[in-house]
Amino acid sequence: MKKLLSKLSDLYMILLILFLYIPVIYIIVFAFNDGNSMSQWEGFSLRWFEMVFDNRDMVNSIYTTFFVAIIATLISSILGTIAAIGLSKSRRVLRSAVEQVNNLPVMNPDIVTAMGLLLFFTSLGITKGYGTILLAHIMFCTPYVMLSVTPKLKALDPNLMDAALDLGATPLYALCKVMIPQIKSGIMSGAMIAFAMSFDDFVITDFVKGAGINNISTMVYTMKRKNPSIYALTTVVMLCITVALLIINAAPIIKEKMKKKGENQ
Repeated sequence: MKKLLSKLSDLYMILLILFLYIPVIYIIVFAFNDGNSMSQWEGFSLRWFEMVFDNRDMVNSIYTTFFVAIIATLISSILGTIAAIGLSKSRRVLRSAVEQVNNLPVMNPDIVTAMGLLLFFTSLGITKGYGTILLAHIMFCTPYVMLSVTPKLKALDPNLMDAALDLGATPLYALCKVMIPQIKSGIMSGAMIAFAMSFDDFVITDFVKGAGINNISTMVYTMKRKNPSIYALTTVVMLCITVALLIINAAPIIKEKMKKKGENQ
């Protein structure tokens, strides 16, 4: 009976992985298709990749996506961390109220947030463009950083900062050298979630972007029935993300090995 359950569990995991990754593999395979068909293989070719890099709009959409995602991640990580630290030192009633408000952007449907931001920018007379996209992404990314950092702060010894101050550290030095290293994993988790949310966003970006400005998601949407080069564009994006994840995961391992090697010498 146990062996049967084990085999069924393995089969379930295999089917789940196939369900998740077959569409991705399909996109990658047909990115190298020589023909225009998105369903029939007609030979190997790199023509669609050449078209991606020859198309200025596509290249600009890649630049826009990465630029907005990186800047929004950096700013939201700083704002979210500072806000979480400030709330950890606030009264319980205020902290609870702000945490509930912080959950609203996370729980709200994207269409509601997008409409609210569009009306907000319009009422203030702000011209839609890169600035409105960046502001919108910072707004909806910051709560995710706060949600990641707050549990780390709650698990932190509340006397740690007081001990550092008693030993002569300035508040800024204690914050940078004592508290931040202790909650670094929460900050990194929040930053990665913020980057993923910004990189992937379509609905909010589509509402607040200006004319002629696209990120990858809005570009793919406008081209979904016109040009099979979107497969190549998607493959390039997946390759960039995969390389970035490999570097992020390999860096700590390499650093630890170099540290051990230095200690042995």
